[in-house]
Order: sequence, then structure tokens, then C-alpha cells
Amino acid sequence: MTAKIKPSKGAPYARILGVGGYRPTRVVPNEEILKHIDSSDEWIRSRSGIATRHWAGPDETVAAMSVEAGGKAIADAGLTPEQIGAVIVSTVSHLKQTPAVATEIAHLLGTGKPAAFDISAGCAGFGYGLTLAKGMITDGTAEHVLVIGVERLSDLTDLEDRATAFLFGDGAGAVVVGPSKEPAIGPTVWGSEGDKSDTITQTLPWDVYREQDAADVRYPALRQEGQAVFRWAVYEMAKVAQQALDEAGISADELDAFIPHQANMRIIDSMIKTLKLPEHVTVARDVETTGNTSAASIPLAMERLLATGQAKSGDTALVIGFGAGLVYAATVVTLP
Repeated sequence: MTAKIKPSKGAPYARILGVGGYRPTRVVPNEEILKHIDSSDEWIRSRSGIATRHWAGPDETVAAMSVEAGGKAIADAGLTPEQIGAVIVSTVSHLKQTPAVATEIAHLLGTGKPAAFDISAGCAGFGYGLTLAKGMITDGTAEHVLVIGVERLSDLTDLEDRATAFLFGDGAGAVVVGPSKEPAIGPTVWGSEGDKSDTITQTLPWDVYREQDAADVRYPALRQEGQAVFRWAVYEMAKVAQQALDEAGISADELDAFIPHQANMRIIDSMIKTLKLPEHVTVARDVETTGNTSAASIPLAMERLLATGQAKSGDTALVIGFGAGLVYAATVVTLP
């Protein structure tokens, strides 16, 4: 007799129930960046749209920022930490190889003994985490999942690199995903293009420090081929965003908000034109004051839109993340 495995019993659908964000106290204007590179405030703004960014202090660790953002998201969802069944953390800037920082965050939040793990998907990391959380909810392996995007990219910024010194910021954004009686997170359009993996990368692998005297090796930093990444994001990611709309059965006219990865204002503007978004669609432009926070950028931008009243609960939003890998993830969600 062949044994039969009992099927999973999860919720029919999943939705975002709450959102929270944390931005470090220190605000760094372009003028401070200009102490290290030959450029101008006008050039930085025209190329990226960035005026300021937040950089974390010694006590604002990846875990500490995540706890702040995660606690706010749990409260916003009307839940207690004990109701969280899984914690997913997307980051590329937790510099301790193991254990996963998600386990520390889960403990500090007082969540009990949830499943907890880190993922590394660069600036698409939030979309990857959201997709995993949705699967957990509908599969029944967790009733509520905390998804956190968090970065301390200032630790990986080369202040003397004119191409990237002004781009990166620090922060944490989080959402709680839970059960829903109706579809509220659409199908995810995601993928990778590994043939372009060298367009955004860390300058040196960590094992260089084993092979050479650390005093002779410059600390690793993030590097990118700006023009190649810009072209890819503008032309290819607009197609991915449109596919996400199509998969969700939503037209551009039916959107209330567009929350793209906050990489560059010019990329955002180009995507708006390519997608032919109507004027009534609210567009997240958090990059101006927060910089590029990689995995944290979408939930941080989402939190700000809701907090400022630019978007409201129940609105339909297109979200898309894209970055190092190169990887991408796009979906349509109902805002909490």
C-alpha cells in the first residue's frame, strides 16, 4: 500500500496586513559627499534625483534597524510578535556570514520560535521575500510572515568612487503578510540575467583577506556600470512591470500607485513614460531624500506614501525591484 502525504491547508490568498519603516537619525546631504569626489550638487541631482540620504550610526545595526521597522509593521497589522510564524530578511549588507540575522531579529522582537532566514537578492530582495511569504501563507506553513528589507550600504560605499559615492543609503522597511479571503498579492514576475552579473558587484571577495595582508587590501565596496544598468532598467524592467500588470489582470488605468525600487529618479521617470501611467497614479519618489537602500527601498517608499496620505489603505499598487545579479521581481498588491 502506497502511503499518501496529507495535503497542506493554507489560506486561499495572502495580503499585506501592515507596514513599517526605519530611517537612521543621521541625514547626509550631497554637500558632505562632495568633500570626497569632484562633482556638484547639481550634477548629483540631475543624474540621480538624490538630495540626501540616511547613514546609520554605530548602534543602528542591521538587526537594530530591522527590529524597529518590524515592530512597527507588526503593530500596524494589529498583531503581537507571538503571532509571527516566519521572519524573512533580505539584505546584502549583514557582514556576518552566519548565523542568519533573521534569527537574532526574531528573538529581539519576541516572536518565539518562528522559521527565520536571510535571502540575498539585491534590490529585488523585497519582492523575492514577499513571494516566499505569500507561498507560506497559502501553503499553510505560517499564518503570518514578517518580511524585512534592510541595508547598511554605507559600510560598502567607496566615498572616492565618483560613480557610486552619492547613491547609497541605509534603512529598513518591513511588511507583515497574512491570510486573505480575496486576491491581494498578484502573481510575481521574477527572474535573473546572470550574464550581466558583473554590472553590479562587490569589488573584492572576502577570501582576499586570507590570501593577502589586510593592510594591503582596500576594503570591499559596491561597484556598478552605471550606463549598462540604466539601459537595462529602463528598457527591460518596464517590460517586466507591464507583464506583472497583465498577469494580475490590472490595467495601468486601474492603478492607484506605482512603487518601483528607488534606484534613480531618471529610471523612475522613464518607466512611467514607457508604461504610460495616467496622471492620477501616485508615484513613489523616496529616492530624493533616502537614496538607494536596495532591499529596503520598496517597503520604505510604501510606508512613506501611506504615512503622508499620498496613498491609502486598499489602493492597488504596482511594485518592482531590480538590481545586482541581475535579478528582478514585480507584482501588483493591495496596500495595507
